[in-house]
Amino acid sequence: MFYHAKYGSVRVGNSEMDYISFGNGNKDLIMLPGLGDGLNTVKGMALVFSVLYRIYAKEFTVYVFSRKNHLQEGYTTREMAKDQAEAMAALGISKANVIGISQGGMIAQYLAIDCPDLVDKLILAVTSAKSNEITEKVVSAWMEMAAQGKYRELMIDTAEKSYSDSYLKKYRLFYPLLGRIGRPKSFSRFLIQAASCIAHDAYAELDKITCPTLVIGGDCDKIVGSDSASVIADRIKGSELFIYKDLGHAAYEEAKDFHERILGFLNLKFR
Repeated sequence: MFYHAKYGSVRVGNSEMDYISFGNGNKDLIMLPGLGDGLNTVKGMALVFSVLYRIYAKEFTVYVFSRKNHLQEGYTTREMAKDQAEAMAALGISKANVIGISQGGMIAQYLAIDCPDLVDKLILAVTSAKSNEITEKVVSAWMEMAAQGKYRELMIDTAEKSYSDSYLKKYRLFYPLLGRIGRPKSFSRFLIQAASCIAHDAYAELDKITCPTLVIGGDCDKIVGSDSASVIADRIKGSELFIYKDLGHAAYEEAKDFHERILGFLNLKFR
């Protein structure tokens, strides 16, 4: 079934924030993507996202938000969450289920901590509560590539760090094509968002999250580490934890039951 998808932009502070929406459910579902948003926003991706995530469209009105268009140096994940709350208010979204993937999960943590009334249920996937040695090493290397304009190398390293070996064996032959499309005009947006990942540290405040929470990780995650999901779940009382065996940071793409698992969690009845 096809669900009409649309692109929109909402004023946040002194900037605009791109978003797309689709679905006709009577409940709102917000998706916050990862660091790839630093290279390209969701603008122009409405149809693609509505097809990829159509599983949610029958029961939910789905919103996928980018970070705002103009980012200031030192912009933090907590400030991103504040801007997300402002965007929700501008669109009349008073409460929503929230899925945060990778850096989007970092933002979602602060959204649930600082604005608990806005979050009904929370899904934190392949993300971390605070930077660690693995994350700092990987993201710092990406920042160096971006600073040197090495887009192809950045894309290849991202793929190598994200996907399982079995997946990569099928798709490495496409590496020569990487970097030929999608190259941003500037890497400044990516560099600011990447720096915020390294600086992120919500660990001490995770116990303030009281909404039903599902934490998903991969036991081969080469970007945030294999134990990052467990660390988060241990800090959020009553949270559910699921770890994908033999998958890494791209579990949200590789695991065939990833979205069915989330949908099942969202449809659970909580007292």
